[in-house]
Amino acid sequence: MKAKIHPNYVEALVHCACGNSFATRATKADLHVDICSACHPFFTGQQRIVDTAGRVERFTKRLQKSTAVQEARSTTKKVKGKPAATEPA
Repeated sequence: MKAKIHPNYVEALVHCACGNSFATRATKADLHVDICSACHPFFTGQQRIVDTAGRVERFTKRLQKSTAVQEARSTTKKVKGKPAATEPA
């Protein structure tokens, strides 16, 4: 191995967004992470949606809107030369 080409390997403090922190070793002394083993669903056994900037709400809005449009199209769909089908009375 060549000398003096490897970065320094120092004691590092890892800070999670959930508030948990722990010590490890890395090339940087201070690390910030979004998810750690204390809050990740795989390790905790709890199913939890990690929402970043309202993405889940935006997705549900789009899904509801697209299903409404599809339902509206299916009720007004016409066959060539024939009027739209209506429900039997």
